[in-house]
Amino acid sequence: MRLYTDEIINAVCLHMAERRGVSPTDVEVQLSWEEQYGFTAEVWVNGRSQYLVEANLLEAIEQYLYKQYQIRKFRSQITLDADEEFWADIED
Repeated sequence: MRLYTDEIINAVCLHMAERRGVSPTDVEVQLSWEEQYGFTAEVWVNGRSQYLVEANLLEAIEQYLYKQYQIRKFRSQITLDADEEFWADIED
């Protein structure tokens, strides 16, 4: 299974909305990859910015898979990658 950029962003929006007690539409996400930091995301909730590291992104994807698809996967089974677009490969 593979999730692409839009679903990864949805996963982060839903995860952060639940943690902050806001609507998912109140969350904005910008994914990035840098040599020094790996995969990160800048998240804005109610005008406040926060950076998430790869472990946070994997947690959001793990929860998303469970809540949206009823698929139980662990972070060790999720691999992030990027080229022109971001994606997450989920082990079968």
